[in-house]
Amino acid sequence: MEYHPRPPEPHRICGANPVKAVFLRRPEAVLRLFYTEAMRRVAGPLCAHLARTRRPYREVLPEELGRIAGTPHHGGICAITQVRFAERLPGPALPADLPVSPLLPVLDRIGNPHNLGAIARSAAFFGCRGLLLADDPAQADLSDASFRTAEGGLELLRVMRARALPELLRAMRGQYLVVAAVAAGGVAPAALPRDRPLALVLGNEEQGPSAAALEACEARVSLAGGGMVESLNVSAAAAVLFHALQGTPA
Repeated sequence: MEYHPRPPEPHRICGANPVKAVFLRRPEAVLRLFYTEAMRRVAGPLCAHLARTRRPYREVLPEELGRIAGTPHHGGICAITQVRFAERLPGPALPADLPVSPLLPVLDRIGNPHNLGAIARSAAFFGCRGLLLADDPAQADLSDASFRTAEGGLELLRVMRARALPELLRAMRGQYLVVAAVAAGGVAPAALPRDRPLALVLGNEEQGPSAAALEACEARVSLAGGGMVESLNVSAAAAVLFHALQGTPA
């Protein structure tokens, strides 16, 4: 018997900001829309678009929306969309048409989708145009939870997955200053050179960036705290670093 792999489930994007963002950036990806009575005003223009494109929408009770969304944290509205995963890069080079911005966040083995979404939200807020993920089983990809936490930020970022992250980081040197964020032992953000865009490698909270990724970096950066707590959550640290480094030239 021939085996046919099961197609991926559609994404369930919840919350007013994420839903409005996907309608703005990827309206063709929206398959269906569900919302509660309290969200009629938000849903109205979106339903009008779906009516023009002959796609279904329906007002439902909050309990039913929770079942549809798969979470009670739906914010009263849920768009069912075509699945979106990070763009897989074919080799050790960034796409030639990637818009240049002062900062490119790089995530290495950050498996919590809420952290991915929170980092994406901060990255979009501070003007980043891309987000690079390690091609590692421990690295989260785009998911319902990451879209919800990103509050629309993922729709503003070109999300890419590196086939071999250390090799790509080495290839980026020269065009970018490739810097690893570490809990201790790095320089202060203000001490980094500002002569080129910066690729900031963020690892998981338990181990930080992988040894291979660290070896591919040109510098390390750390945040100084008050000494009462060892470190910040990775998404909180990312937001502080994005703010501190946003003046890096493009």
